Amino acid sequence: MRQPGRQTRRPERRTPQTAAELAKVHERALAEAAARAAARDTAPDDPSLFQPRPEIGDSWERLRRLGLDPDAGAAAVHLGPAEIERRRRTSGLDPLLPVLRGTLLEQPGQPPLILAIADADGHILWQEGERGLRRSADRIGFLTGARWIEESVGTNGIAAALRAQRPMQVHSAEHYLRSHHSWTCVAAPVHDPGTGRLIGAINLSGPAHSVRPYLLQLTATAAKLAETELRARRLESLHHLRTLAAPMLARVNGPALVVDAAGWTAAAAGLPPPARLRLPAEGWSTTAVHWLPSLGECVIEPLADGWLVRPVLPRDTAPAPTGGPDAPGRPDDTDDTGGLSGLGGLLAEQAEGARVRLDLRRAGSPALSVHGAAGSWSHALSPRHAELLLLLATERNGLSAAQLADALFGDPARTVTVRAELSRLRRHLGGLLAHRPYRFAESVLVGVAGPDDPYDLLPSSSGPAVRRLRAGLAGGTVRLPGAPPPPGQLPAPRTGRLPLPPA
Repeated sequence: MRQPGRQTRRPERRTPQTAAELAKVHERALAEAAARAAARDTAPDDPSLFQPRPEIGDSWERLRRLGLDPDAGAAAVHLGPAEIERRRRTSGLDPLLPVLRGTLLEQPGQPPLILAIADADGHILWQEGERGLRRSADRIGFLTGARWIEESVGTNGIAAALRAQRPMQVHSAEHYLRSHHSWTCVAAPVHDPGTGRLIGAINLSGPAHSVRPYLLQLTATAAKLAETELRARRLESLHHLRTLAAPMLARVNGPALVVDAAGWTAAAAGLPPPARLRLPAEGWSTTAVHWLPSLGECVIEPLADGWLVRPVLPRDTAPAPTGGPDAPGRPDDTDDTGGLSGLGGLLAEQAEGARVRLDLRRAGSPALSVHGAAGSWSHALSPRHAELLLLLATERNGLSAAQLADALFGDPARTVTVRAELSRLRRHLGGLLAHRPYRFAESVLVGVAGPDDPYDLLPSSSGPAVRRLRAGLAGGTVRLPGAPPPPGQLPAPRTGRLPLPPA
């Protein structure tokens, strides 16, 4: 069987074999899902049936449960001209359009394509391309101002890239709506280099019979180019903030530093300049003094487009900066995704009776909150760390590296990756995590806050165990740790326990 999205040797054929195969998969999958729903039958799948990719199959199942009609879709959501302009100005993507246009549309010998740029909510803010192709796209609602999300238009490239936060292709009948089967879409997400926040997606769409396989890599490269341009603009902004801050720092008594809104250091006086401060994910409270892991108690004052930070404790009594995320020379200094560095020693002290809450309610924004004797913190997590902590939270007896590798990748031999990531987590979380097997410490109370829709649980993950957990939550057979039991259900089932291979 061809890999989904792979083209035939004759791309000029209007109905290539790949599209025909996908159409059979689409119709068979929807028919069997409807039959199971009607009869509550869980008969084993036909092994001879071609199966969709995990990401596509999960999307189809989610949309079927939502009741989306594959022939009609849902009511379209369109922005007005004023709102489109407002979102263009605030997206941060406006200056990138000339670069993206030249990279993606103005290539000699390239088949007709449509370039669309969407914001993080899936609204198409720009759409350009060959005129005849755009007219065809208008007929399926693919136009400027439309919100291209799964709940309205089914499985599509923009929605898939935003949910998975990685480059994605949706080819032909991988689209949930039958009216989209003649199209192929490739999309890649764009993140703000300063904060790691998802700000949008770049999409190329064209006729399924003519789209080339290399376009997925081209789109991913364009997204990286956009992030590089954004990073250059951030450095320019830091230089401007440094110029403004220099006279103020010269008048400050004692150590101080100036950081931008994302915590990146513009200037420092009286202390080694960290690359970045980890600012609270929930923002500053109304108090004048705040505690930062690497600096201790600090006075925080707003300054232009950033903050003036002044430690109020002597440096010999504050937590040592060499153990924190802001220590120069550490590999984690510029890691926007983990956000946990510098807490190891303090968290080791508070492992006894600590409360840990894994917040997975917002798709694409996992976070970890820790409450204990030494204080409380809330930090963003990388997708991989969120997967690992979720598996450890649902299996309190612990898992070996081989079991975790099988749960994440379907391959128990991939233990090197698992051990490397867990080593980072244990270094950051200290005594909260134990090993042999890997697990949360027995004294730690762990809770997981999940999304309303189980299929929004870590949507970027295609790990077999995470997919089983989504299905179990949707079917009511498992429950996340700390989640309340369904009304009238006593006793509660064991929380989130998944079948895993032996160690």
